[in-house]
Amino acid sequence: MKLSADWLRADHVQRVLALLEAGGHQALLVGGCVRNAALLQPVSDIDIATDARPERVLALAKAASVKAVPTGIDHGTVTLVVDHQPHEVTTFRRDVETFGRRATVAFSTDLAEDAARRDFTMNALYARADGTVLDPLGEGLADLHARHLRFVGAPGARITEDYLRILRFFRFTAWYGDPSLGMDAEGLAACATHSAQIETLSRERIGHEMRKLLAAPDPAPAVAAMAASGVLAQVIPGAEATALAPLVHLEAGLAPEPIRRLACLGGTEVAERLRLSKPETKRLTAIRAALGETMEAAELGYRYGAEGARDALLIRAAMLGAERPSLDLNRVTFGAAQRFPITAADLMPGLEGPALGMRLKELEARWIASGFTLTRDALLRGGA
Repeated sequence: MKLSADWLRADHVQRVLALLEAGGHQALLVGGCVRNAALLQPVSDIDIATDARPERVLALAKAASVKAVPTGIDHGTVTLVVDHQPHEVTTFRRDVETFGRRATVAFSTDLAEDAARRDFTMNALYARADGTVLDPLGEGLADLHARHLRFVGAPGARITEDYLRILRFFRFTAWYGDPSLGMDAEGLAACATHSAQIETLSRERIGHEMRKLLAAPDPAPAVAAMAASGVLAQVIPGAEATALAPLVHLEAGLAPEPIRRLACLGGTEVAERLRLSKPETKRLTAIRAALGETMEAAELGYRYGAEGARDALLIRAAMLGAERPSLDLNRVTFGAAQRFPITAADLMPGLEGPALGMRLKELEARWIASGFTLTRDALLRGGA
């Protein structure tokens, strides 16, 4: 197989590859950029594997006047910056000892050894500068074409090397797997066996993986498998996946949005366990609060904003197995655009303190009951 992609032919990529090859070393694109290019999907990060040791990469870069940053030199990674574009160059490695997310590695000159330490077969693909794809394990291309996500070697061994691979298994399946195939049975069983070890991972890393998983076009099958295997309960206690598939169906025309989908899953301590940002936490809280309301859709939009109210109505419909509430969504948009015409200054100095607050609430309730039609003057006069 041979890749054909604009980014592969880009001068900055070819310069880095040529720099290493001119120094007498292998220079191979690896991992996600190869996988995505083969699937004709966008590529964000460009990773390069080489048999050159990191100090040799630094020396070659210096000789070629290329900026080099020793971003992970102890693990063999040097970032080369060409035309303001970063390229991570990592020496072939083999694991000597692993400790969860930490590992003792030895540098290698053997491409097969480097491939054998990677997580999934479709991520153990390499490509030369001309786009020729190399499959050292002899499994990656077949699995990629079949959209079958599998661990490299024994799933249990790969997981104990790095327990984050449990979550990556579900995330990559959601993005690159064929839903009709279901999850790889051996991999899923290994994830279930080691699911309690998720507690040993940092919450930032867990949150990162969950955001990426829930941003997939349709994460519902993968999340359902997470729930069935006990992994979801380890990530978010009390979460349920049953309404996610209906929600994805109802989202037609909307961009995938992780926080909306998190709200659909429910569960406890979500913001803390996933280390959500303040804006993410605010959005999740608004959706959940709107979900608990029984008010008319326009008022829901007024009180919780267009997005929060819309998402709450979609989630409610998903939970009830209902059709998309298009009319209600139009009312949400209408309500969100309304602005209460009375301010505290309009009622002062005649009212102050608690009495002022109560009067404002009374007038706001009348205004909403009127369908947002009563004007400022009508409200102040007490007219209907």
